[in-house]
Amino acid sequence: MILEALGSAVLGLVLAWVAARRLSHRLPARPLVLSTGVAGALFGDFVTHSALGSASILLTLLGAAIVSAASLSLLLRPTARLRRRSATA
Repeated sequence: MILEALGSAVLGLVLAWVAARRLSHRLPARPLVLSTGVAGALFGDFVTHSALGSASILLTLLGAAIVSAASLSLLLRPTARLRRRSATA
């Protein structure tokens, strides 16, 4: 169980680091991105482990990766090119 949590935390950290490197212009500060990735992965591991039991570590890591990616996607900001002004402005 400890190794499963440690593995999902490392997976969330790696996903957040890759997202911060590739999408740095659309994400907030790096410490927020990294902590969100790890927290999302740990939460995803907890939910998947609670739902499936100790079925497979690969399934729980997959659940951790999915929840981590979903929580990181909530931090994305739109690019400056997509902003439109309202008709009244």
